[in-house]
Amino acid sequence: MITSMTTTTTNSTTAKLLSYPLNAWYPAAWDHEITGKGILSRTIAGRPLALYRTQDGHPVALADACWHRLAPLSQGKLVGRDEIQCPYHGLRYNAAGRCTSMPAQETLNPSATVASYPVSERFRYVWVWLGDPTLADPALLPDMHQLESDEWAGDGETIQAPCNYQLVLDNLMDLTHEEFVHSSSIGQEELSESEFEVTHDENTVTVTRWMRNIDAPPFWLKNMRDKFPGFEGKVDRWQIIHYTFPSTICIDVGVAEAGTGAPEGDRSRGVNGYVMNTIAPETDRSCHYFWAFMRNYRLESQLITTQLRNGVHGVFGEDEAMLQAQQAAIDANPDHEFYNLNIDMGGMWVRRLLERALESEGRSVAAPAAAPAASSKG
Repeated sequence: MITSMTTTTTNSTTAKLLSYPLNAWYPAAWDHEITGKGILSRTIAGRPLALYRTQDGHPVALADACWHRLAPLSQGKLVGRDEIQCPYHGLRYNAAGRCTSMPAQETLNPSATVASYPVSERFRYVWVWLGDPTLADPALLPDMHQLESDEWAGDGETIQAPCNYQLVLDNLMDLTHEEFVHSSSIGQEELSESEFEVTHDENTVTVTRWMRNIDAPPFWLKNMRDKFPGFEGKVDRWQIIHYTFPSTICIDVGVAEAGTGAPEGDRSRGVNGYVMNTIAPETDRSCHYFWAFMRNYRLESQLITTQLRNGVHGVFGEDEAMLQAQQAAIDANPDHEFYNLNIDMGGMWVRRLLERALESEGRSVAAPAAAPAASSKG
């Protein structure tokens, strides 16, 4: 592992809009979104998918286009134990994507198949692998165990973010923006004033920041009082951002009563949360942003779970507005380069890992420089 301390960073980033690696696991949906009663249509990394469950409960991801005339299979229906029927001419496909029935004929064309993608269900998500299926190892799934652990409680939502997925990753890898975008909830001056450390290896990047003996911002003061009623005084605050290739960022966050040992590992006099973020690119300018906020205190309280989810929903709504505006500005200035500050170091390493993966797949690093113009009829 390579360790980097804060240093002056002045080089530019030319690939503002990154394409997406395909030899990787992406979240396709929350597990509860894919049922045995219907078909979910969702585009992941530019691939329209028809997602459903077999009668045995196994999730399936097929290309959402019938072999015959490309009709969307997601508009069809489920038949038998594991099959999907095209809504246009009734062709049926099994979970492996092979046609099992054609209308008005007994002989099946052997080429009648649609792509069936590897899937894995874990951490409350259904994941899909869109690249070389022989490389689809479930061991490569990012660690999001807090979502399934009895020692953590929480809930989350999905944001349909109108921007390139890399802009979301940039946003999450540098939390100094909280001082300015989220000033009424989690932002404070110490975010920009404190030092940080960046470590990275072939698949991960970690940014660690500690803020000692500070006032707790409103969001964290409320959480401290949920666990320690009437709490007053200074806190030590931490943000430890863990990125895992290609697009998962889990952020270890919290505050503890100042001077009680949190930086040394004793968080008993504090409150600890995990912001779980995993992003699936949809198109070059849109993505599915799955998030949850998990906590390890007052696990029995559904009220706190709901309050935290609603509070984080409001914070992320501010991020979404900024990201949409940023994407519009990028499209309006296709020749502009991003210049990097010290605070961008974590995001720079994420970009390098993604660029290396794209190059290893022999694919273009950058997405199109400008959005296609809308067509019109005159």
